[in-house]
Amino acid sequence: MDRATRVELVRRGLAETLTPEELGPLFETRERPRAYIGFEPSGRLTAGHLVCVRKMRDLQEADCDLTVFLADWHAWINDKLGGSLERIHAAGEYMRAAFTALGVDPSKARYRYASELTGSSDYWARVVRVAKATSLARTKRAMTILGRSEEEAQLDTAKLLYPAMQAADIFELPVEIAYAGMDQRRAHVLAREVAHHYRWPVPVAIHTPLIGALSGGGRMDAGGDPIAAKMSKSSPGSAIPFPTTPGEIESRIRGAFCEAKATEGNPVLDLARYVLLPWNGTLDVARASKHGGPVRFDTEAALLYAWQGGALHPSDLKAAVSAGLASILGPASERLGSRQGVTEFG
Repeated sequence: MDRATRVELVRRGLAETLTPEELGPLFETRERPRAYIGFEPSGRLTAGHLVCVRKMRDLQEADCDLTVFLADWHAWINDKLGGSLERIHAAGEYMRAAFTALGVDPSKARYRYASELTGSSDYWARVVRVAKATSLARTKRAMTILGRSEEEAQLDTAKLLYPAMQAADIFELPVEIAYAGMDQRRAHVLAREVAHHYRWPVPVAIHTPLIGALSGGGRMDAGGDPIAAKMSKSSPGSAIPFPTTPGEIESRIRGAFCEAKATEGNPVLDLARYVLLPWNGTLDVARASKHGGPVRFDTEAALLYAWQGGALHPSDLKAAVSAGLASILGPASERLGSRQGVTEFG
């Protein structure tokens, strides 16, 4: 595979690249650029994670050296799963099995826990260096990555460590490409700022869109709060969990917010644009003949044109999205099977 094709694989479906001018040269200077994505092991995956899984598979196809970082200490600091590291580790092993069931090649992915880094004095020295180069105000702005809205008086001091740790992770692993959803961009921007400050290698940051909560209405762009608006396992009614069944998918999509012609805060349209088209290449809508008959969308532009023009009804879109998700999550749920139970961590 030539360099241009590899770069295009990495770039497809992204909402943002920091910066496009830096990405291409990585494939000239490194045979296998090192990339990572980090997750707090804190519960079941959702359909929203399919965006990340698709990009993880793209990175593998582009022959990047992929690290999946299971941020157990970060989840502990963030009070996930009752602060139980045992439950957090169980969630991490579930995530590893779930990603494999969804098509992430385990032979081409390196899974690492944050606790592998936190035992090193060099790591904590890096955290302090990041903190020394970051103002308190800047740290507080980056703390939105925690997905929290509490007043400062309610936050324990450990949470102030979180942004510096997340930036330090990038340099300690180390990686050249930091990947996440748009909700993590502030941490990546912080890492790039610190790298410039110390003249460390500056990571390229790539970000994919977020899938909105099924309740809808939130803005996913920079003007809204993407963390509050996204599909999240912490709000079960707003998400489609994994593993799942076709019946559960249909039930949750049927009750999802899906305002006709609306593109902002529309989770059903998000799933069609950012999951089904990238995964399947098409979106098939089985409409009744009196409503125009079956139609296939091959591009996001064609889908948006029909949707915004009123040619596609919300009930038809919901049916197509339910069927499309079932085609992905159904077989993957069977592959996951009983290898990793979810009841032990929630």
